Amino acid sequence: MSDYSSQKNEIETIKPRTITVNLSDADVKRLAEKSGEGGLTISELLENFIGDLVDGTYSNGSDERMYAEQWYQRCWFAMFSDDTFLKFLLLWGDLDDYIDLMDELESHKKEMAEMTVYDELVARGLIAQVTDEELIKNLINNGKATFYIGFDPTADSLHVGHFMALCFMKRLQMAGNKPIALVGGGTGMIGDPSGKTDMRKMLTPEQIEHNCECFKKQMSKFIDFSDDKALFVNNADWLLKLNYVDLLREVGACFSVNNMLRAECYKQRMERGLTFLEFNYMIMQSYDFYMLYQKYGCNLQFGGDDQWSNMLGGTELIRRKLGKDASAMTITLLLNSEGKKMGKTASGAVWLDPDKTSPYDFYQYWRNVDDADVLKCIRMLTFLPLEEIDKMDSWEGAQLNKAKEILAYELTKLVHGEEEAKKAEATAKAIFTGGDAANMPTAKLEADSFTDDEIDAINLVFGAGLATTKSEARRTIQQGGVSVDGEKVADIAAKFPKSMFEGDGVVVKKGKKSFVKVSVN
Repeated sequence: MSDYSSQKNEIETIKPRTITVNLSDADVKRLAEKSGEGGLTISELLENFIGDLVDGTYSNGSDERMYAEQWYQRCWFAMFSDDTFLKFLLLWGDLDDYIDLMDELESHKKEMAEMTVYDELVARGLIAQVTDEELIKNLINNGKATFYIGFDPTADSLHVGHFMALCFMKRLQMAGNKPIALVGGGTGMIGDPSGKTDMRKMLTPEQIEHNCECFKKQMSKFIDFSDDKALFVNNADWLLKLNYVDLLREVGACFSVNNMLRAECYKQRMERGLTFLEFNYMIMQSYDFYMLYQKYGCNLQFGGDDQWSNMLGGTELIRRKLGKDASAMTITLLLNSEGKKMGKTASGAVWLDPDKTSPYDFYQYWRNVDDADVLKCIRMLTFLPLEEIDKMDSWEGAQLNKAKEILAYELTKLVHGEEEAKKAEATAKAIFTGGDAANMPTAKLEADSFTDDEIDAINLVFGAGLATTKSEARRTIQQGGVSVDGEKVADIAAKFPKSMFEGDGVVVKKGKKSFVKVSVN
């Protein structure tokens, strides 16, 4: 401090302060060794570091102050430094108020640390319906749940609609519970009518088998299948071996058609037509739970909230056939503020396969969620501590953009790894600041896209993948939403020479947020 009298006044207020720091035994040992190297006690070392960090009463010089500040800015908590309540209190309150609040926060953190697994699921808004809450609490909190979630292999990649379930399985496995990922090699041949207005496309056995293999590879990023910590099971192992007459006698007799028709998944389809094929889906799913209970001791089923009727069918079948109690719990559906399922774009589903949806496009999907949805998604999908998320509840305006960046980064890291998340984040920032975007999504134009070594604006936008149809490309251009190398395209008849796209290519932009670097194949 340059002002000696100010420093003297500060020194007069020095007194022992109690500050709680949670350290492992190894950290204490390392800290003692580090302080001992300089002939200091641990308290003296911390006093000096704090002095440099806050440019305080005891500081060791300008370089040390600079390095301490740089350390603070690089740490993740610096992201939350703007306009926090603690900052407000320090500016407008007094030291005693601040210390009191800090004590309250420490107490709150202790409560959060004591929060059970089930409590956290509730706090994150993940639980919709349960059969027996106390029983399920006991299973989950004590790591006694062997639970399953089913995935029908309708495509060769999982998508955002599956993301909630995968994160849910990861949370429970981290708490000591055992997940069973059940792929529907059998049920996939029928198709779940839940939430569908038309019958699903019929897949061949070969397609289903291929899709199942793709699912297992993607699930392994979320679930640890090593050392029997989780199981990957295919219901084709038992469903394809069933004798129809035996099934009718042994299982069909346990189901009331009247009750089945009251199920929401069937009511939606009755007016448009429900095939007998699909009518059997509830029985198949119920039989899955029945078999998993017997073969693997599976005592709990999770699924989307639209699966409730099917899941109750499974618990009832186990009760009637085995005289045992099994439990079911539905996960809150991931809906936006308009009540629509998230994970869809104009071009289709948001896939977890990087070849179907690039890490950058995946990042951008979450970066562009509505303001009303971002905090809900952070709470439901990320693994950030709840106390950090709670701080964001008061964020508004530009702060919500920061929240979207956090959401996009965390989810991209979960699905594609930290390196790809950093690339996507850097690319997004580079694009929006006009800098070089080495990791920008790319598109290749085939030679036959050009006529007389030229391509018109409509075919360019369509070929770049910025529109799903040429009609959409036309409308976007007419509305002034397309630019090529920074120049707005005003005429749908505008043409661009092939030579423009040779080498590094050309940046084609749609709207404010969609960019593609286009080159010739």
